[in-house]
Amino acid sequence: MTNTAFAKGGNFTNFDLFQPQPNQDSQLLEQLGFLPGLKEILMLRQVHALEHATVWMLSDLEQARRNHTSSNVNFNDNETIGGMSTEKGFYLYGEINPLKLKRAVCLALDRLKQGEWNLAIHPRCGTNVSVAMVLTTGAILTTYFFLPRDPLGQLLSLGFATTAVSWLAPDIGMSVQKYLTTAIPFNLKIREIAKTVDSIGRPAHFVSLQWQNL
Repeated sequence: MTNTAFAKGGNFTNFDLFQPQPNQDSQLLEQLGFLPGLKEILMLRQVHALEHATVWMLSDLEQARRNHTSSNVNFNDNETIGGMSTEKGFYLYGEINPLKLKRAVCLALDRLKQGEWNLAIHPRCGTNVSVAMVLTTGAILTTYFFLPRDPLGQLLSLGFATTAVSWLAPDIGMSVQKYLTTAIPFNLKIREIAKTVDSIGRPAHFVSLQWQNL
């Protein structure tokens, strides 16, 4: 399936339990703005969503280009592109055309605001990895402390537990992304896009974003 098809499909990626509102974060900041770091957290969640949507858009643009030149291409998520979000914007890594990047960011922001909220979720997000690690650790500890201590029983129990984790972790990771680590970027405005290096010297493009109250 294509990248947009993945982003739109599945019960765990549909925003069916919560309908994002354009002014929700602005109101929260107005009411609880005295809490230290709240604005940075709210902006980071929105930036994170826009980072994911931009990667989807870049993949779509590349897929469209390849399909135009070849009828036998089955191009999905562009795994050569990675990203990292900050409270001021996000870094993108990989071979990226600056003009396509600008177009992708604008498309991503518009489509998210217009209701394609599932573009905020991405299967290669580090959130999924973190969730899988936590669940795996929990399964190992549960097996060791609460299940039979004989070697065969422990081995069988651990096998069942890790199998269950591998089956559940992707969906749980998507839900964690949807409800905790991303938010629809209603408050974000694009400032500039520039080629740069990140904090450890890796070449990247940085999409600088600005918060605007609604």
